[in-house]
Amino acid sequence: MQTFFRYNWMVREDWYRWCEELSEEELLRNRTGGMGSILHTLFHIVDVEWSWIRLLQGKTDFQESFDSYKSLNKVRKLDAEFHLEVENFVNNWDASMENQLFYDTLQDGRIVTDTWGEIMRHTIAYEIHHIGQLSIWARELGKKPVSANLIGRGLSSHSNKYFK
Repeated sequence: MQTFFRYNWMVREDWYRWCEELSEEELLRNRTGGMGSILHTLFHIVDVEWSWIRLLQGKTDFQESFDSYKSLNKVRKLDAEFHLEVENFVNNWDASMENQLFYDTLQDGRIVTDTWGEIMRHTIAYEIHHIGQLSIWARELGKKPVSANLIGRGLSSHSNKYFK
């Protein structure tokens, strides 16, 4: 579990660096899919990750408004602020947490029950899904997307790190 969170954080940082090559106008340009723009999609990834972790900890969740974060630096700063709490939770994850139950009340009043493990894996997969959208947009711009390769990122204690 921790490996995939670290993978997502590394890829996200690679995307931030990739975005430094684009104008703010290009980062905010309305696009088909995702959250409608490159920057809003990155913001959304950060917000959703933090929100799920807070909910699992029994803390209140509030939705940040993208209107307050319409620059790459602001999204990166928000990510850094949220990351401390997220990383602490992820690093302290252990097998005893896997099957703890989370009860979510839907808007229609129904209660849905999921395990913490399902929610953690959903959070991982959700980011990977949105990163795929960023890759499509990169290709539409005629740019090479960030590598989605997990291999070679040095995430295993026995792997050799290399860069392409």
